[in-house]
Amino acid sequence: MYTVGDYLLERLSELGIKEIFGVPGDYNLKFLDHIVEHPNLKWIGNANELNAAYAADGYARTKGVSALVTTFGVGELSAINGIAGSYAEKVPVIQIVGSPTMAVQNAHKLVHHTLGDGKFDHFENMHESVTEAIGSLTKENAVTEIDRVLRAAVLKRRPVYLNLPIDVAEMVVEKPSEPLLPKQASLSAREVELVHELEKALQQAKNPVVLAGNELASFHLETYLADFIHKFNLPITTLPFGKGVFNEEDEHYLGVYAGSPTEEGLRKRVDTADLVVALGAKLTDSATSGFSYDFSEKQLFSLASDEVIVKEEHLEGIHLPAVMKALTSIDYQGYQGDIQPMARLKSIKPTNQVLTQRHFWEAIEGFLEKGDTAVAEQGTSFFGLSTVPLKSEMSFIGQPLWGSIGYTFPAMLGSQLANPSSRHLLFIGDGSLQLTIQELGMALREKLTPIVFVINNNGYTVEREIHGPNEIYNDIPMWDYQKLPLVFGGSEQSVITYKVTTELELANALKAARLDNNRLQWIEVVMDQTDAPELLMKLGKIFAKQNS
Repeated sequence: MYTVGDYLLERLSELGIKEIFGVPGDYNLKFLDHIVEHPNLKWIGNANELNAAYAADGYARTKGVSALVTTFGVGELSAINGIAGSYAEKVPVIQIVGSPTMAVQNAHKLVHHTLGDGKFDHFENMHESVTEAIGSLTKENAVTEIDRVLRAAVLKRRPVYLNLPIDVAEMVVEKPSEPLLPKQASLSAREVELVHELEKALQQAKNPVVLAGNELASFHLETYLADFIHKFNLPITTLPFGKGVFNEEDEHYLGVYAGSPTEEGLRKRVDTADLVVALGAKLTDSATSGFSYDFSEKQLFSLASDEVIVKEEHLEGIHLPAVMKALTSIDYQGYQGDIQPMARLKSIKPTNQVLTQRHFWEAIEGFLEKGDTAVAEQGTSFFGLSTVPLKSEMSFIGQPLWGSIGYTFPAMLGSQLANPSSRHLLFIGDGSLQLTIQELGMALREKLTPIVFVINNNGYTVEREIHGPNEIYNDIPMWDYQKLPLVFGGSEQSVITYKVTTELELANALKAARLDNNRLQWIEVVMDQTDAPELLMKLGKIFAKQNS
């Protein structure tokens, strides 16, 4: 017997999904049976639905798409914050909600996990603003709705919502007869015109620069970007909200541009360019340090999926993959001027001095290796790592737009499951970790071996930099972070922990952690609560002024 549940799982497998995240509940248990029985899918049970949504987000950033299963009401609402973050940052997560049978819903029965009013569409309606498409599955529409909603997730790169009643999941349907995804669309007449307009703009420019953003990672367009840069010898910078979309060891790479706090040479290069070609970029406050960039829309030619800006004219968005692919076809001889690539630090020698933020990030620059995946929690970690040059073939994961603290721990684990061959390095503060530490149990159960840096600086340092450096609301309970893996089921065979307070202790821990690929590496890094990366200190003042 081939059911609606089987059809949905076959479509998920067709998209390349191999793991499905979530939490069981009585309204989804029968559907979970189908997942467990599926030969190409694995169920990854999470500690709670919010963590599951974060893990699915990280998985989708690396794999291209992901799936999350929760139960009706209590489960889906626990996950909605993670879904909203995926929507904001263009991450395609397929949320599947197991709901009561159609008979129960049609009879408006007062069952559990409801508001007790006999209405079953409240929670679905709550998702309208944070999903690209919603499908309420019935016997009559299940097949067409599944395909419609899944296509929307992949093509629009945003989360979608499927309401799957218990009995509908068990109804018999035919197997799919056609591929889910259509062939790649060709350029529209307006997109062809835009490519020609960019061609003219580049031909006329004497001092152009490319500014790359997060959508290139969301749509997995890094190769098209590299081809465009190399063919036309263009200088390129990235926003912090887009770091990692271009090889930072490449001679064309200038560094991360973050508005006024940017290193002076790079800031001047971007702000005085006669043409800023923004590709998949969103000029948010956190990416531009409170909108402190000095180039104007007169200099800007921006191509993004949501909006196009051509010399102050705002237009509808484009099909970004098709346009990016077409950029190498333009008639342009290439940039002839000098390019000053990003400077890299020389090797540093550790001492017995107390560890500082400055030394820590300098040491991390030398620690990174080709092919790593760096994951930086919003706050101290993101602003510290955003200015550290990455190695070739590295990926970078952060959440600077939505900025939900605690996001990166589950997201890193999801990404690690999606790409086991890449060593994942997580940088997370003590305050953020306390929100989602429960997922450490899943990491140990699945035998994951990332390197986790827990920055213990006694509370919310990012908030201290903005407001209230000594206020109690920026304090948190002190935990014994080094011992946490043992509490969550770790052993000498599965995890090794370190606690470092000096430069030499850090150097020794880094060396040992890199050599041990068979165990999770857990490094507690102790630093003063008043110490912060230089970029964060500058941003703190900017955000404080913005919030006044």
